[in-house]
Amino acid sequence: MLIKISILIQFVFIFSIVNAQKMNDYPITPVSFTKVKINDNFWKPRLETNRKVTIPYDFQKCEETDRIQNFEIAAGMKKGKFSGIRFNDSDVFKIMEGAAYSLANHPDPDLEKYLDDLIAKIAGAQEDDGYLYTARTIDPDHPARDAGKERWSYLDQSHELYNVGHMYEAAVAHFQATEKRTFLNVAIKNANLIADTFGPNKQYGVPGHQEIEIGLVKLYRVTSDEKYLNLAKYFLDIRGQQVENVLYPQRHDIYLQSHIPVVEQSEAVGHSVRATYMYSGMADVAAIVGDENYIKAIDKIWENVVHKKIYVTGGIGARHRGEAFGDDYELPNKTAYNETCAAIANCMWNHRMFLLKGNAGYYDVLERTLYNGLLSGISIEGDKFFYPNPLACDANYSFNQGALTRKPWFDCSCCPANIVRFLPSLPGYIYATKDDNLFVNLYMSNEAEIEIAKQSVHIIQTSNYPWDGEISIEVIPEKTLKFNLKLRIPGWAQNQPLPGDLYNFIKKSDAGVIATLNAENIALEIENGYLTIENRWKKGDVVKLILPMDVRLVESSEKVIENRNRVAIERGPVVYCVEGVDNMGEVFNLLMPENTPTNTQWKGDLLGGINIIKAEVPSFAVVNNGAKVVTENHHLIAIPYYAWSHRGIGEMAVWLPIKVKKIEITAY
Repeated sequence: MLIKISILIQFVFIFSIVNAQKMNDYPITPVSFTKVKINDNFWKPRLETNRKVTIPYDFQKCEETDRIQNFEIAAGMKKGKFSGIRFNDSDVFKIMEGAAYSLANHPDPDLEKYLDDLIAKIAGAQEDDGYLYTARTIDPDHPARDAGKERWSYLDQSHELYNVGHMYEAAVAHFQATEKRTFLNVAIKNANLIADTFGPNKQYGVPGHQEIEIGLVKLYRVTSDEKYLNLAKYFLDIRGQQVENVLYPQRHDIYLQSHIPVVEQSEAVGHSVRATYMYSGMADVAAIVGDENYIKAIDKIWENVVHKKIYVTGGIGARHRGEAFGDDYELPNKTAYNETCAAIANCMWNHRMFLLKGNAGYYDVLERTLYNGLLSGISIEGDKFFYPNPLACDANYSFNQGALTRKPWFDCSCCPANIVRFLPSLPGYIYATKDDNLFVNLYMSNEAEIEIAKQSVHIIQTSNYPWDGEISIEVIPEKTLKFNLKLRIPGWAQNQPLPGDLYNFIKKSDAGVIATLNAENIALEIENGYLTIENRWKKGDVVKLILPMDVRLVESSEKVIENRNRVAIERGPVVYCVEGVDNMGEVFNLLMPENTPTNTQWKGDLLGGINIIKAEVPSFAVVNNGAKVVTENHHLIAIPYYAWSHRGIGEMAVWLPIKVKKIEITAY
């Protein structure tokens, strides 16, 4: 057996032990995804594809690439060597989480049996004291590359804690979906080992890749065992602390967000997925223990991201090197990294910020990311994936972890596994409650059962969003009930693409929002991004909301150098791009003058059904060895950014020049 190593450490900071009896949670409560059934034409096919195609496909890939076999070998069921990357266990856990979410809404005996068998293999791979890490257990004397010579000896890179963080999330999801404790018991046994190993006066350790903090809070919520919450807070508070005479010294640097204590951080830096997982974990802990210093820190970091470091698609993480945030306003297009995992983490973080603050601006970020920077990460067919998501590309450029088209799998397949767990959780992002307030945050056709003021209220939301801005919400309480219906009015419907001044519309729109209750107009008094309708609701009351769906041209701050004198096209929450296949093979010669008329056309047989945008624009060519620029008319067609790269390899661009300038002829 491996020997657990403990060391007494005198910490140079005050570690606050949490009293679980005095804890709260987020002031706003999300309505569980199990209470909401999406049935619209946009998202339902995506969720069905995830259930029927992506979940089994991802499990198949885990079998083909020996990710699952690693558990079998560690359990003694087979002989062999560890195969793959040291954090491959986490991919299996993430897919299991998505499968559990799917089971909760769609009982499937075959899938449940598959999970039962897989959990038995994982339980068999767990060592007697709870340790679970196939990269070491299979051959402790020769662990996988970067796993560290001994347990916990290389936490910067080993992902020992990252892996099990995802296991905790999956185990909680499985328990909630099936009420079986088999997986939860494995998670608890492992978490108990880690709680016995790390903490004040125990072994020192900074997780190199944040995630365990989120998983520990979920374990705390389902078990009420405060040591898990204390451990989550410990792993956050130890970051940036200089501790001497420790057994395994670790890096404290920007890449890991461990350069300074978390409460002193004010800028998004380093690896973007690690960072946004950490910010999510900070929000979770702050909500429960009421740590205002955590909240102040993530407030500042959020402002830094949204005002200076986010793409118009909601993508984050500009740099390939380190998969990292860049400097302020460093937002290149063709070389944009924008990892799919980072988009998912960005949605998770902004959801938590809303639950803390109740401001619609967080959902403006979440919605933009959801429809653009996240959804682009998976093909319409559900079996191919993007790792990075650039905003421009040509036929000669290949970006890291992929190329010019989505791939069926990667050696490092965090993104395919991550997106498969996010999509089935989407219904849980639509509604939230606080006291006698019901928040409607996302618009998509669905039916929901929601408890308000201790009474069940049935909600029927009907729309053709995001293609159409008309939304109907029927309220059906058990009996007449007074509560406030709070409808999010998206920033883009109020002439502001995102909070802050990083992006603006070229022109203000005169098209306003219209709201009615039982066909009578409602005064538009918007506070914190919400239209609040106070009413004594009775069966059959219907609210209608009409959001303007004009085609808009977006400009970015002059400080974003690559986007100077360029515009992006969007309609509602959807950002558009131009792709070579629709535009005679070329897009970098197209102009989009500010006053260009546009029209929208529905194409039901194209890319799963989309609205395309058409316009007559100039295209330019450089002739006479660069001595002259000539222009001619071109029939431009733009498609939603999320749908690009489904029809072969070719050019693509989100940002188009508004006129010809020398600097723009060689752009990208």
